[in-house]
Amino acid sequence: MAERRQKGSGLRRQIVLSMMVLAFSVVLLAICGSYVFYAIFMTYSPTSISDGLVPAPAELTWMAMTMLAALVLATGVAVRLARRILAPLNSVADNLRLVAEGDLSARAIADEHSMGEATRLVSDFNNLAERLERMARDRAFWNAAIAHELRTPVTVLRGRLQGLAEGVFQPSPQLALGLLSQVEGLSRLVEDLRLLSLDESGRLALQLEQCDLAAEIRSTVNAFEPTLRAAGFTLSLELGEFEAICDPVRMRQALLALLDNAVHHASPGPLRIRLFESAGMAHLEVEDTGPGIPVGLIERVFEAFHSGQGDGSGRGSGLGLAVVKALARAHGGDAMCRASGTGGTVFELVWPT
Repeated sequence: MAERRQKGSGLRRQIVLSMMVLAFSVVLLAICGSYVFYAIFMTYSPTSISDGLVPAPAELTWMAMTMLAALVLATGVAVRLARRILAPLNSVADNLRLVAEGDLSARAIADEHSMGEATRLVSDFNNLAERLERMARDRAFWNAAIAHELRTPVTVLRGRLQGLAEGVFQPSPQLALGLLSQVEGLSRLVEDLRLLSLDESGRLALQLEQCDLAAEIRSTVNAFEPTLRAAGFTLSLELGEFEAICDPVRMRQALLALLDNAVHHASPGPLRIRLFESAGMAHLEVEDTGPGIPVGLIERVFEAFHSGQGDGSGRGSGLGLAVVKALARAHGGDAMCRASGTGGTVFELVWPT
């Protein structure tokens, strides 16, 4: 707070100092100039100096010149001070008008003569404009990505239902199961989007309780194990027994998202799930054996609609890992990704126990 007050007084200090320098210069000019004037005229032309109350012409000329010099000095100081204050403010005002009109690429400019507060104002405005521009890009990307994810199941449903209506397809359990699968995919997508929206707004509520997390993980893995085995994965569980405070439903959701991510993106083979406690933190890891994630993409795998594939050809909605990250943050922890020693990838959730 003291540092903020010190920074906030910079402009006021500059104005006070400028006024003090101006007043001192004018007084110095009047005193020293008068001393020099009377010294010269009393030495070389004493008759030019008035002996009464009415100034002589020479004295009137000297007073006019002194006033003119003081005005020039005051104007110079005022112009310089105004330029240092108003130039960045005008730049912010002009670009703020452009931003209000929809040009989010507008940026204010502060030159090297701008004062501290004005420079910080320009910097804050530019940061705000950059964030608004990034949000606009993200919104456009999200709209396009959501439309892309919805297009395929909606097209399939429309085609199958239209075929049923026109008699092209005959009702059958297999067709009903296929339609149900598409509806379930849409439901998962809607739920993931709802969860991410709640996380973004800070309204993602948890039902925290003390639970046997190892038992919850075993139950979740047993339910998903047929899908993993059908995809060619062999499971390895290393579950430490300890009580953890968490939302068991949300933790099962996060684990299912990690397992589903492995099915879609990892190579078939061993899949290890670890649960352990260290330094008051619970750690849940899911490790595969390949093909790994390029180093440049590791930082982006938890972004929504980012599959982790360089070409963007990965299957799935691209929301699973974003959901995992949101759930980890909601528990006061974080989700991380790193390369494993086997050439694969380790996804880890960490949160306080």
